[in-house]
Amino acid sequence: MRVLMVEDERPLAAAIARGLAEEGFAVDIAHDGVDGLWSATHEPHDVIVLDIMLPGLSGYEVLKRLRAAKVWTPVLMLTAKDGEYDEADALDLGADDYLSKPFSYVVLLAHLRALLRRGAPQRPAILSAADLTLDPARRQCRRSGQDIPLTAREFALLEFLLRRPDEVVSKTDILTHVWDENFDGDTNIVEVYIGYLRRKIDTPFGRQTIDTVRGAGYRLSTGG
Repeated sequence: MRVLMVEDERPLAAAIARGLAEEGFAVDIAHDGVDGLWSATHEPHDVIVLDIMLPGLSGYEVLKRLRAAKVWTPVLMLTAKDGEYDEADALDLGADDYLSKPFSYVVLLAHLRALLRRGAPQRPAILSAADLTLDPARRQCRRSGQDIPLTAREFALLEFLLRRPDEVVSKTDILTHVWDENFDGDTNIVEVYIGYLRRKIDTPFGRQTIDTVRGAGYRLSTGG
């Protein structure tokens, strides 16, 4: 899943981005409100982490403009202030959740996962295709009652495909959401990880869940 972090404290943003990357998230960073607004309106993201105190445009103004532009990406507001009015203002302007600094990384991660689960009607708590299930909250993958261990990147790739069942997704789409926009390596890395997934979720069970659509990309079949 792809996260946009709009945070002017560069060490904090970098530290959080490293942690999220280890969990399989692709992270984009903006250090002021103007760049954050542009990224949020021109690039696809699954959730936005938005600080209130920003140079250029405040987090409040960024959020207000996003919602006015009908950008409904879930937003988690960060603030160094403790006042309940700041939290109320954020929610009134259209934020989905808030977190006051200083905060625990573990708590931030839990908030993000909760937003991803409830952020849109098409985001069920547990994703499934036939007897294959993926629980993003528990980081658990199962098939036919058996646990399947996945790396963070494999988990992120499978989650991306399961959120788009029976749709053909291109390598570019996968790289954008599962890796990040600045990835400049060999695009065949997608094919490599598709192979890893097939050997874990399909081959041992005699299934073919992930199809290659020649010249177009990949499709995860809900028929199993």
